[in-house]
Amino acid sequence: MSEWKARRFWQAASVRALARGWEVLLDERPLRTPGKQPLTLPTRALADAIAQEWQAQTDLIDPNAMPLTRAANSAIEKVMPQFHAVAMMLGEYGATDLLCYRAEAPEALIRAQAEGWDPLIDWLATELRAPLRITHGVIPVDQDPAVLLKLQAEIAALDAYGLTALHDLVTLPGSLVLGLAVLRGRVDAQAAWRLSRIDEEFQADRWGRDDEADAAAEGRLAAMRAAERFWKLSRG
Repeated sequence: MSEWKARRFWQAASVRALARGWEVLLDERPLRTPGKQPLTLPTRALADAIAQEWQAQTDLIDPNAMPLTRAANSAIEKVMPQFHAVAMMLGEYGATDLLCYRAEAPEALIRAQAEGWDPLIDWLATELRAPLRITHGVIPVDQDPAVLLKLQAEIAALDAYGLTALHDLVTLPGSLVLGLAVLRGRVDAQAAWRLSRIDEEFQADRWGRDDEADAAAEGRLAAMRAAERFWKLSRG
């Protein structure tokens, strides 16, 4: 038996201003989340982009081709109801941030990590006044609780749409520093992903590449780019 797939049922996707925000219309019918909640968006730019995702659908609806719609659904149905829990979870990455844990050998990898990561550690200390401690090896390093509170406050200051974007920008590379750097415009998603993979690329250069791992990495990079775009569009 073939799997049932939703088919396009509308002719045109458009947007309409609300008292607070924007909505997407499919033939004048307001778009809703999978849980039937109103899909109210914070900016015209984001509403237009989501409308374009729906307008680009052909006969069969492909949810994988609508990353902005999925992110907006998550913001409304998942992040808004548990904002504090999501913010706290992302803040925990600061205590064990990828950029703080350096290799002990070989020298070439140590140098590559320092060249790639030190500027962002320095940027965090200067821009957010949140200096993180670094270590070599796998022994945990304790971070200053006051610094972690500053990072937590930075996260908590976001709205649900920003927190939704930050979620992927942190969890995919495994670094709060990289996620905040993308939100602040210090690096873009492509650069953040490259910096998160210094170890993996070093090993691939030495031992050869794995096609399956590379394909998975490309998928995660695409998700980071989508999160960055969602962040920018949600700002207007």
